Amino acid sequence: MITVTSVEAQNRFGELIDRAQREPVEVTRRGRTVAYVVSELDMQELMSLRQRREEAARWYSRYRRTVAEQAPAADADALTDAEVSALVHELR
Repeated sequence: MITVTSVEAQNRFGELIDRAQREPVEVTRRGRTVAYVVSELDMQELMSLRQRREEAARWYSRYRRTVAEQAPAADADALTDAEVSALVHELR
């Protein structure tokens, strides 16, 4: 990724746009990153990734809500420590 100052970006905007088609361009002002210039394809990929992340977060939220709504088995509260230990050993 190449880095240019904001003054260079202003003075060579056409070149900046051309370079952004090949790779993202970092724009700095006073030594700090203030922007990135990316191609349309890169931006579409970023937006697609954001959408997939949001969909995954919604799915996980629904899943957690479903799990939380399921009532624990009534028998589970009545188990003694010895019974739990015996069940664990059976599963091994």
